[in-house]
Amino acid sequence: MTETTKTPVPDAVPTPTPALRGLIPLPAAAARALLLGGGIATAASAFLAWTWTAEFPGDLTINGYPGGLQWLTFTAGVLTALFALASYGIRGLGWLLPARNNAPLALTALGGFTVTWFTVIAISAKLGGVVNLEPGGWIAAIASLLPVLGAFALPQERTGTDGTKEAIKAYIAKPDRIPAAQAIAPWIQRAVITVVTIIGLGVFTYGIDTEYGELFIGYLLVVTFAMWAVHTAGLMDRFSALVAANRSFTLAMGFAAAIAFPFTQTDDHYANIGVNILIFGTVALGLNIVVGLAGLLDLGYVAFLGVGAYTAALVSGSEFSTISGVHLPFWASALAGAAASLVFGVLIGAPTLRLRGDYLAIVTLGFGEIFRIAVNNMDGDSGPDVTNGPNGIANIPDLNFFGFNFGQAHDIGGFTLGRFANYYLLMVLIMAIVVLVYTRAADSRIGRSWIAIREDETAATAMGINGFRVKLVAFALGAALAGLAGTVSAHVTYSVVPTPYQFAGSTPPNSAFLLAAVVLGGMGTVAGPLLGAALLYLLPEKLVFLQDKSLLAFGIALILLMRFRPEGIIANRRRQLEFHETGQLDVPKQTTLTDEPAVTKAGA
Repeated sequence: MTETTKTPVPDAVPTPTPALRGLIPLPAAAARALLLGGGIATAASAFLAWTWTAEFPGDLTINGYPGGLQWLTFTAGVLTALFALASYGIRGLGWLLPARNNAPLALTALGGFTVTWFTVIAISAKLGGVVNLEPGGWIAAIASLLPVLGAFALPQERTGTDGTKEAIKAYIAKPDRIPAAQAIAPWIQRAVITVVTIIGLGVFTYGIDTEYGELFIGYLLVVTFAMWAVHTAGLMDRFSALVAANRSFTLAMGFAAAIAFPFTQTDDHYANIGVNILIFGTVALGLNIVVGLAGLLDLGYVAFLGVGAYTAALVSGSEFSTISGVHLPFWASALAGAAASLVFGVLIGAPTLRLRGDYLAIVTLGFGEIFRIAVNNMDGDSGPDVTNGPNGIANIPDLNFFGFNFGQAHDIGGFTLGRFANYYLLMVLIMAIVVLVYTRAADSRIGRSWIAIREDETAATAMGINGFRVKLVAFALGAALAGLAGTVSAHVTYSVVPTPYQFAGSTPPNSAFLLAAVVLGGMGTVAGPLLGAALLYLLPEKLVFLQDKSLLAFGIALILLMRFRPEGIIANRRRQLEFHETGQLDVPKQTTLTDEPAVTKAGA
């Protein structure tokens, strides 16, 4: 009797993968040629005259010499051409596209298109019609459209098929498992970090030095699309791996770039912008402890900045101080301001931190308003004479360290540092202290407790964490950091008045501004609040027409951010995984305890 055998039936019949196509029906070769040629033409068009009159800022009337916004068009065109050449597999440019996708090509092309067409429209609007455009302006507009057509004719697949992104993720997760042939020498890693730091300093300096609103808007457009392209290309992942392997060196280079900034400035006004960004960035970093790590929504945080500022003003030796005859050195006034803010943080937090969510937010909002109203009424008529009421405390003297007067210009190595540059360097030192405190606290046992409270307070309490004590420590530490920054702010501005210390307003500082900086930059990170503070301070400073509409602009920005990147510009990895489902983010596949791929039913 013969035994019948059954022919195995495959689990699934493979279906042919359809060819990927772009949005525009063009052959891939023609699309890439259009992209490369359009990028080169866009860069070349910057050397033509775009208008006939110099009334439009930047002087775009000279053939052969770009000016103003034309340099941004040139930069965007060069970036487009470089990514296009990398897509051809040109030797030496393959590192530009580690993810092997076409999204960076489309984004750089869009960057050139938006900044060029913005300039053309701005010229027409400011000068009274398109008749004010020279032939060069029309050529630039058409040239910037060509790479967009070429980019959208290519398939916009998410990742390549060569496993490049998987290799990047493996390098980030377990760099010791990368073969020696793929390892990068330590000196090359540090050289790359140094070059990126120099480029970052140059980009930041250019943004601060922009002299008019149109140039700053063009700068934002180019930087936004360029950074987006770099991210989608996979370069951010590779750089993150380098930073993770060289944290101390990266931090040192960051502070070296910060110290170098005032030496790049010839106008002390831009150093003033820099010192204010550092002050508000320091306060935002303190708020990041409360909001980003501990998960406590504080809507009156700017009051702690005010407590530090008023404390320093009272003991600074000002003739308008109600504490006559007291003139403490700066280190003593800084400690006094931080200690006063810490005490206020404990006094406010002790009775309120048993509340959660919206109830805590309402109470902290009330505290912020109480502080502003209280210092406004301490004028000797409505209340005790402590703060001089609405007039505040004026004529706060400049700091003096061992004969170094911060109010005077000093020549160092052939560079002249003005008053604001001196205070900027002082704030860099204070920022280093604050970053050290923040990172040490976040990585400590109390920092783990903050994160546990943020994720689930009930579960954390069940595991033995004293939720009230942990939250009170976060509240007090965040308040102390804000008070420390407030002591410098009082000397920089020469006076302290109650008006700025409110929940919302057209100019910083205010609680809404600080909270927006933390959320925009990225909660739970060090660089995020600093970047958010820089952006939100520069926008009202550079775009004067937004002064009365700053809250509307902040609201729109936050809505867009919550929609497209809820974890913030600089994302904390844990929060990034919380906000995105698997498949939307590059999350490694599930593995077993032995780090081997989990066996599925189909393969069992």
